[in-house]
Amino acid sequence: MTGFFGVYMGLWGSACLIAVALMIRNRSDLDLLQRSYWTGLFQPWKLTTFLIAAIGLVTIAPYTGDPTWDHFDAAFMSVLTYATAPWAVATCYLTVRGERNLLCGYIAGCIWMFSASWSYDLYLVVRDGHYPITWLSNIFASSVLYICAGLFWNLVYVEGRGAIFGFMDPDWPALVSTGKSNRLIWYGLPFVLLVSAMIIPFLF
Repeated sequence: MTGFFGVYMGLWGSACLIAVALMIRNRSDLDLLQRSYWTGLFQPWKLTTFLIAAIGLVTIAPYTGDPTWDHFDAAFMSVLTYATAPWAVATCYLTVRGERNLLCGYIAGCIWMFSASWSYDLYLVVRDGHYPITWLSNIFASSVLYICAGLFWNLVYVEGRGAIFGFMDPDWPALVSTGKSNRLIWYGLPFVLLVSAMIIPFLF
């Protein structure tokens, strides 16, 4: 691969390798690698909504009219989003507020881009032999979905405070709902509707 896309792929590949090296070196400082994050991620309501969303996306992918979207990339992007979006979106927010250092913000940014864009690009380069023409539009579209997922799976219900994004509390990511978790679906409904509004037009 030559030209712009060769340079672009080389740059983001290098950025990802640097991020991996930094993760290994600073693993004790990353919430993503702590048990508390994964314990929160595997709450029943989060797993249930993830499975519903992932199965739906994988099922409809070949019928959207988008030749770059198939069962395989729909599946691995769904898994990457569920595993990383709650952490990456929260960490980017906390970095802007000065509550996480720039190193964490850099790692979160790379994980965000790899999950929402670069993994998609790499898969299509391997599958089709050339860089996808949809690479730029996918960055924006998938990032909107990624942000929605990160916010949705960060919802917690705290007695006395109601529904909040977990990363707004100092105990994040160890913070979990203390009651009335069923109410979270109403707070998460706007994110569900936005995602649906972005995907449904592709089916017609």
